[in-house]
Amino acid sequence: MKVFTGSSNTALAQEIVDYLKIDIGRCVLDRFSDGEIHFYIDENVRGEDVFIIQSGSFDANSHLMELFIMIDAFKRASAGRITAVIPYFPYARQDWKDRPRVPISARLVSDLIETAGANRILTMDLHSPQIQGFFSIPVDNLMAAPVLANHIKTLKLEDLTIVSPDAGGVGRARVFAQRLNAKLAIIDKRRPAPNVAKVLHVIGEVADQNVVIFDDMVDTAATLTLSVEALAKEGAKRIFSACTHPVLSGPALERIDRSKLEHVFTTNTIPLGEKAAATGRFTVLSVAELFGEAIRRINEGSSVSSLFG
Repeated sequence: MKVFTGSSNTALAQEIVDYLKIDIGRCVLDRFSDGEIHFYIDENVRGEDVFIIQSGSFDANSHLMELFIMIDAFKRASAGRITAVIPYFPYARQDWKDRPRVPISARLVSDLIETAGANRILTMDLHSPQIQGFFSIPVDNLMAAPVLANHIKTLKLEDLTIVSPDAGGVGRARVFAQRLNAKLAIIDKRRPAPNVAKVLHVIGEVADQNVVIFDDMVDTAATLTLSVEALAKEGAKRIFSACTHPVLSGPALERIDRSKLEHVFTTNTIPLGEKAAATGRFTVLSVAELFGEAIRRINEGSSVSSLFG
């Protein structure tokens, strides 16, 4: 087994190899003067079980290109098996035709990863679980819920309600609520345009409850902060958020700062920016042990299903 990393999340990669008690594979990844990606492997990988860690972080397009080039290099170097470890899968929200004449970008990315030469995918909390069906190779979709739930338990919050910010996330929120023995509420939302959300009303009782808004990601924070506003109007006491992927693009931090949201619990599938860390409103929980254990089990050919929940 050998583990290599792209440039998207080197800190998480280091935590993973520390858990596995191995070193990160030797390679060179930089840019030519015109911006093209330059990559080569600095050790023998013939017949090896290779894992490439590359998340779809802030510069998703560049990071995807890095991943394609790295996979191709390992394929041409006769690696025995190549597993793309993608903690945050980019373009996952574009997984169906919501209107005429639009691409299904998640399927395109899936095809490109396979065409590059990947033999297996390891990811976490896909925005749409059906994306696994876009691949004809094995896909392991880990869940961050155990890590987030265990941390929230330490807060010992009474009168706890888990809130799904939209109907699409109800299943995810229900499982999370069961872990915490909490109630469940749903935000009824309509989205008139991409990255524009409008909250209509809250389904469920949240008055005098401590609530945790649970979602797979926070992007522009429009959905999150509108949900916070609706919950506050309904009489919620303390309002928290828990998410797997802290995308936090555009005006996200300003919106969170102006809201009544007390704290955000998230993971390190994407590096948390310095500005977000400086606010003091984010707690980052590591998923390195989950990924490390999944990598170990894949390498050994043992079951990874117990890690999914």
